[in-house]
Amino acid sequence: MANLPVQFLVCSFFVVLALHSFSARSQEVEDESEFSYSANGPIGPARWGEIHAEWGACSNGTMQSPIDMSSERVNIVSHLGRLRRSYRPANAVLRNRGHDMMLRWEGEAGAIEINGTEYALHQCHWHSPSEHTINGRRYDLELHLVHESADGKAAVVGIMYKIGRPDSFLSSLTDHLHAVTDITDKETAVGVIDPRDIKIGSRKYYRYIGSLTVPPCTENVVWSIVRKVRTVTREQLRLLRVAVHDDSDTNARPLQAIHDRPIELFRPDDKEQN
Repeated sequence: MANLPVQFLVCSFFVVLALHSFSARSQEVEDESEFSYSANGPIGPARWGEIHAEWGACSNGTMQSPIDMSSERVNIVSHLGRLRRSYRPANAVLRNRGHDMMLRWEGEAGAIEINGTEYALHQCHWHSPSEHTINGRRYDLELHLVHESADGKAAVVGIMYKIGRPDSFLSSLTDHLHAVTDITDKETAVGVIDPRDIKIGSRKYYRYIGSLTVPPCTENVVWSIVRKVRTVTREQLRLLRVAVHDDSDTNARPLQAIHDRPIELFRPDDKEQN
């Protein structure tokens, strides 16, 4: 009986370790020097699943992202409800991860609620051109807002952009992006950033279950892709790419097989629109 407290502590340790490991697996790889977006390269997208055993889902997964959201496959629904965002301003840092620019909130920046589960906002980053496509069309840029639940599950909100008027959120980051162009080995504090300044502009969104689009390509990620395509300028797009020192003209993963996964398009019914 005297050993029970010790046994309890040991069991508790492994429970915490397991939960930590589960959460860690849901996170994107921070150091992106181990893989590339070169289509025919030895560490390009087709080889991601071979680089590390824990990246196997990149090659063998059946719920991988990104995908094409074709009208022929999409089911229009009204039961999903609006994206419930409760964001708030928090201190943030900017980091050049080797293939993209990432903005990470250090404080509590709020959350989204999906099917009764709260997913806390952690970071956002940009891919160019867009990773997802709509009816086969690829847009100029895609922003990913990455969230995580208390049990380590991921939910990502994606917003696509085409060339046009300036994006106000990127405009607010211009000086910071210029400042970190030559800083690749650390995070740079950028002060308080309000995620509510990231405009969505539409209640309509696509919903499907997919994966992270970078290693370890963790699956069972809840994706919400905003239907409205917003705009950025060519200079804003150029700045996001110039600030990243790599040998690729893109940081977009190729489209993945859908494997009969359902894709839904939330469209408010007449009552909700009023």
